[in-house]
Amino acid sequence: MERVTLPPAAWRDRAELQDLCRVLRADAGDTRVVGGAVRDTLLGCAVSDIDLATRQAPEDVLAALQRARIKAVPTGLAHGTITAVLADGPVEVTTLRRDVSTDGRHAVVAFTDDWREDAARRDFTMNALYADPATGEIFDYFGGIDDLAAGRVRFIGDPLQRIAEDHLRILRFFRFHARFGDVPDPDGLAACTARANDLMALSRERIAAEMLKLLVARGAVPTLELMIAHSILLPVLPEITAAGVAKMAKVAQHETAAGLQPDPLRRLAALLPHDPTMAEVIANRLKFSNAQRRRLILALSGPEREPGDTPQTLAYRFGCDGALDRWLLTTSGAEAVEGARAIVGFEIPAFPLTGGALVQRGVGKGPDVARLLRQVEDAWVAEGFPDADRTAQLADDAVDQWQRSSSIA
Repeated sequence: MERVTLPPAAWRDRAELQDLCRVLRADAGDTRVVGGAVRDTLLGCAVSDIDLATRQAPEDVLAALQRARIKAVPTGLAHGTITAVLADGPVEVTTLRRDVSTDGRHAVVAFTDDWREDAARRDFTMNALYADPATGEIFDYFGGIDDLAAGRVRFIGDPLQRIAEDHLRILRFFRFHARFGDVPDPDGLAACTARANDLMALSRERIAAEMLKLLVARGAVPTLELMIAHSILLPVLPEITAAGVAKMAKVAQHETAAGLQPDPLRRLAALLPHDPTMAEVIANRLKFSNAQRRRLILALSGPEREPGDTPQTLAYRFGCDGALDRWLLTTSGAEAVEGARAIVGFEIPAFPLTGGALVQRGVGKGPDVARLLRQVEDAWVAEGFPDADRTAQLADDAVDQWQRSSSIA
């Protein structure tokens, strides 16, 4: 087989990473870069996380890092993972492993010094690529380089067995296909379809994490269409339908045209019916944070469009993210794109009136102050956030009207 090496990449020149690899005896063949950094570098993609695999036992890794005065955090010691804290970013170091037992959610592992054995327990061939940190030579035990070139996400070994070992691999199959795939591997797709009900055994946090990553991948829309066609999401997210995917496709197009980064929560909202109660149910089901939960509910609350809504008024009422959600979920075509750009470029003004200013105009302290303040603010927003002089006039008009109605009463 022709020898393949990593192309040059900025992360490979990190001085502290090179020092770490020397400490872990990479020059003697004990330690290699593994997984995403190798895969993404081959594809010319940006690399954010660096993972190392080593033949050294976890306690030996800890001792070596301590001797070299490199901060070490035993983030997953039972599974052989130690995080080396470097100035230019953390690096996970994991001892080579083999599975002893699995139950679909967790694995009991034993350590090994066999590279192929470690590669065999990984999920997909494109994720089981190792590289020598110094020379860049790639070690490929299961045809991952060819699969990567073909845009094929392929399980290592029997797909049904691999899914039985870890049910999350169903969602990972589709997430990696959305990011890297062209034509789905038929054996992998058939296995995921057959075992889709296994997703019900997973923690909702793990499901949410995979889904949110999938939604922002380049091939999210065709991949979701594939998942709907094969009833993959039916056991855990039956609310997502083909109609929702079609709506998300439009939102994704408008995000791109407006120069926005893909937003997973906005895309999830597009997939769902316009129903805040359902949004709350799904947010709770997926164990979202309070901020995520509030945002999803807000995106799917109230009338889809209020009369007189503009990008700027939405930004004032809901903030930038909330306004973009509302606008892109309810607007289409050039209007959606232009409005999104307007929201991003809008500096949200402060309302230049206080309750004290109304009291000075003769409004007695109490609920009337708050009511009139809201009335003036609504008029100020409706007029497009006029200056302080016009705001003062709006306040005068509101107070005059209040005084007249009070005298009549």
